[in-house]
Amino acid sequence: MKPAAFDYVRIEDADEIFDAFDTYGEEARILAGGQSLMAMLNFRLAQPRALLDISRCENLNYVRIADGRLCVGAAATQASVEWRGALAREVPLLALAFPSISHFQIRNRGTVCGSIAHADPSAELPLCLTALGGDVVLRSRSRRRVLAADAFFTGMLTTAIAPGEFIEEVRFPLAAAGRRYAFDEVSMRRGDFAIVAVAAIVADSEFTLAVGGVADRPVRAMWPALSEADLVVAINDFAWALQAQSDSHASAQYRRHLVRELGHELIVRARDEKVR
Repeated sequence: MKPAAFDYVRIEDADEIFDAFDTYGEEARILAGGQSLMAMLNFRLAQPRALLDISRCENLNYVRIADGRLCVGAAATQASVEWRGALAREVPLLALAFPSISHFQIRNRGTVCGSIAHADPSAELPLCLTALGGDVVLRSRSRRRVLAADAFFTGMLTTAIAPGEFIEEVRFPLAAAGRRYAFDEVSMRRGDFAIVAVAAIVADSEFTLAVGGVADRPVRAMWPALSEADLVVAINDFAWALQAQSDSHASAQYRRHLVRELGHELIVRARDEKVR
């Protein structure tokens, strides 16, 4: 199929977005890398009056460290983050997850903020942002507001973006001393959407487990450091709380099984990393 007709507006400066919002209102959509949006346009799942292309907007194209976070602007590609020489030291979980995100051709064009805005519950970047307790910076003409990932993702492909707002940047907390990280996922083929994706963060006194691909958004659980028996029980309870549904890719039972097995494996892997 072909997309419905739309106006194309090239944005050279972030402030120009609000002029376009004034003209088109809620019928305008931000276009950055287009790796998710263009498919939706072709299937006519989205039919905006205008696409606002920010890919050449230099004041939104940045990746930088500020206030203990890796800040990624709305026009920055996934590849520009993936290939940072210091990424494995700065945000280890992202470094572990990037090879599982689609294929390198997609990462060369797709943007980090675009993936967050699309809010696919199977996507790796929303999962990482949730696991790390990261933030989303939303900008309108009159203000900026910062939402935690848990508050930003509201359901399947839905977010807390209000009319007249766009994602200006996302912020991933930098690695903290004493924390270890692990990531894995199961998919039909490498680069496909995850059936279940799991991220684990382990500190001496706390375990964090986040899961994507099961609920209608990424979900995380946090526990004090648990004994082996208590950990198994906690992960099992978490797997049931996600209310998995069966579909053409996997049964609910299989998804719960993956949460239990991957979750336990990753926490143990991260927990034991310090003794290697």
